[in-house]
Amino acid sequence: MDTSLGFAHFLAQSDGVGKTLLVLLLAMSVLSWIIIALKGLAQWSRQHRSARFLDFFWNASSLDAVQHEISTHGAHDPFSHLTAHAMHARQHHARYGAAKLEEAGSASDFVTRTIKKVLDEETTRLENGLTVLATVGATAPFVGLFGTVWGVYHALVAIGMSGAGTLDKVAGPVGEALIMTGLGLAVAIPAVVGYNVLVRANRVTLSRLDAFAYELHTFVAMGQPLAAADEPAKVQPLRPAAA
Repeated sequence: MDTSLGFAHFLAQSDGVGKTLLVLLLAMSVLSWIIIALKGLAQWSRQHRSARFLDFFWNASSLDAVQHEISTHGAHDPFSHLTAHAMHARQHHARYGAAKLEEAGSASDFVTRTIKKVLDEETTRLENGLTVLATVGATAPFVGLFGTVWGVYHALVAIGMSGAGTLDKVAGPVGEALIMTGLGLAVAIPAVVGYNVLVRANRVTLSRLDAFAYELHTFVAMGQPLAAADEPAKVQPLRPAAA
């Protein structure tokens, strides 16, 4: 009796539907944890790289120094990526002018469109994979609920066949139903929490990136000096917060 109603009994007594639901929940759980781990590590790395680049950017003597830094070490965070594309857009427009329809307008217009395009690309990159977490968080409880209903159905069938609702007839199916309910919640809760944490982090990153894009457009398109000594109040609020 001690070993007959454990998880092994659940696996042994489950039919094809129950096993399929169990495999589906396990797959959803593994997938959501992989996404949470990968996105979390990427977010941590992105924050550290962004902080280093912003510190260099606001202390650089000119845009040429920033461009040399990006050319030497590459653009590995949203802020350096945005800066690299904005400076390339200015140089491209100065060299070739409005040769194509997408380049029409002034240099400021072309840089603005380039910045907006990069912001959209960064938004898409940050949100990649979050749809899976949202889907898992929304559907896993209902998958477990379906397993619960299926287990209760088996319990009712057992009662109907035996003619008596004794505990030994319904314990297995009801236990199966409770296990499926718990598994559905165990899969959904981490997915929902991970989704909310990642969305919050992405929102903060995109807000800072949008503020930085405004200043970057001023420096790149208007030709204003970078981090001028007589404008400390302007650049200071955009410095990354100390860890």
